[in-house]
Amino acid sequence: MTTIERSPAEPAAGAPAIIFEAIVKLRAVAATYNRGDVTLAPHAIYTRHGELYVDATTLERDGRPPKEEKLGTFKLAGLGALRLTPRRFTTSSLFLAHDPKYAGVLLMAVEAG
Repeated sequence: MTTIERSPAEPAAGAPAIIFEAIVKLRAVAATYNRGDVTLAPHAIYTRHGELYVDATTLERDGRPPKEEKLGTFKLAGLGALRLTPRRFTTSSLFLAHDPKYAGVLLMAVEAG
């Protein structure tokens, strides 16, 4: 098996494409984050200080749904073993596509429902 060397601040090869596909198809992604398993509904991918970030709602953390819905920010490089799932999601009302933090840095976002 081949291991790909990358710096800790660099996302795995193909990770941005997985997020783009998930946003377009409204499909959840699974990953490891802070040594735990998460299932996320990615709503936006954007840059900040030259790094890629994803705003997403957490659908599951270590197999359990969250107590309350919230939109979190995840550094793409921090999402390990990222993969697209067959699970579909609906756009969260917490996502504000016109939030000033996305101005000039938004690469892709879900369409408002």
